[in-house]
Amino acid sequence: MWKEIGDREMGKIRPNSFSSQIKSNRISNLQLSNNKDIVSPHRGSINSLQVDLTEGRYLLSGASDASAAVYDIQRPTNYEGNGLIAKHKCLFSVDKQHGKGHKYAISSAIWYPVDTGLFVTGSYDHYIKVWDTNSTQVVMNFKMPGKVYRTVMSPLATSHMLIAAGTEDVQVRLCDIASGAFAHTLSGHRDGVMAVEWSTSSEWALITGGCDGAIRFWDIRRAGCFLVLDQSQSQLGWRPPVLARSAANKVSVSKSLSAGQNSLGKPRAPQKKYANGHGVKQSTIGRVPAKSSARQRLHPGMLSIQDRATAHYGAVTGLKVTDDGMYLLSAGSDSRIKLWDLESGYNTLVNFEMVRLQTSKAIQLAISQETAQVFVPCMTVVKAFDIWSGKMSLAFHGHYESVNCCWFSSQDQELYTGGNDRQILVWSPCEPITDDMDAGHTKDQDNWSD
Repeated sequence: MWKEIGDREMGKIRPNSFSSQIKSNRISNLQLSNNKDIVSPHRGSINSLQVDLTEGRYLLSGASDASAAVYDIQRPTNYEGNGLIAKHKCLFSVDKQHGKGHKYAISSAIWYPVDTGLFVTGSYDHYIKVWDTNSTQVVMNFKMPGKVYRTVMSPLATSHMLIAAGTEDVQVRLCDIASGAFAHTLSGHRDGVMAVEWSTSSEWALITGGCDGAIRFWDIRRAGCFLVLDQSQSQLGWRPPVLARSAANKVSVSKSLSAGQNSLGKPRAPQKKYANGHGVKQSTIGRVPAKSSARQRLHPGMLSIQDRATAHYGAVTGLKVTDDGMYLLSAGSDSRIKLWDLESGYNTLVNFEMVRLQTSKAIQLAISQETAQVFVPCMTVVKAFDIWSGKMSLAFHGHYESVNCCWFSSQDQELYTGGNDRQILVWSPCEPITDDMDAGHTKDQDNWSD
């Protein structure tokens, strides 16, 4: 670390490179924290975890005992062990005893993206509830047709306040907080929807994964899905960087221009005249077809045979989009993790090492963009895989039962995990005590002091 600091002081390393190196080193040294403990009030398995996106300070958890709790992860409640262990007790919790609380397990708990004054919970009691954080009261209810598996809100949204909900029903519903009503109903899946994720590059793009093994992409401004991922459509590796692609495009353009210049001396073929009187064919976008059949009026995504394509041999249990919005990671009940190129919709065929995933429950993945790692709950272990190679880099052993969810805080480079053992564990970068620190008090003394 001191070498990097010296190089930064001398200007050998750019600020961004220096920051990424420090973060990468911290993430590579993650271990079960010895000085930070989350005191869980839950009496059931932890199903959902999220740190707020505005301050990175408050942790929200949802559990199968129908309770949700909020913790301050930056300011401890008290200290134990001679001040070495910081205890973080929940600031408040809502459970069955609450007058308007959930009656059955909470499967999803998320913060309102731009303010910690609201949070949203989804439950197996068929309800989605919007809570006021300050008064701990329910301000809005949405009655769903079945068990709620996942709720998400777009962190990019500026034009809408929609909650996308995946339930055991085949339809995906969008709940509008502004109006208190359902804004959209997305039909296409043939079974329940366990995984829902908003795009990180567009506030209008929604990704859903169903128990039918399909992953569908929706533009909520249009009817029907516009893309269904097919595991048989694949390409090796990932796209080259933007600069390399632009350089390749320049070369191809220059070649085409030179070829065009060489063909100037050749006689041109007579140009075909179209109905508009010009030699250029009009675009078919927005033009009404001559034969207005019902099949032609359907969304283009519904016309192809890919509408029945599957991304996994089993239910899709987890989805996570990279921060740049270029790739998608999916997990399935077939115990497979797949990386998808969202520009082409192809499976990149990255071979993630053998994993064993839960088959009957949705899992929550986490991504560290600095080190290009994905954290995956694999039964009682959380494994970290390199996104591009699929090799396992870290394994976190600490839970006694299956792990259901994990959340990575890029602000503190800490990982939070929750499982069926009712525990919320914190994984922090190790801070070894060096000999210099141990001998610090003796070095300050001298021979002539009293």
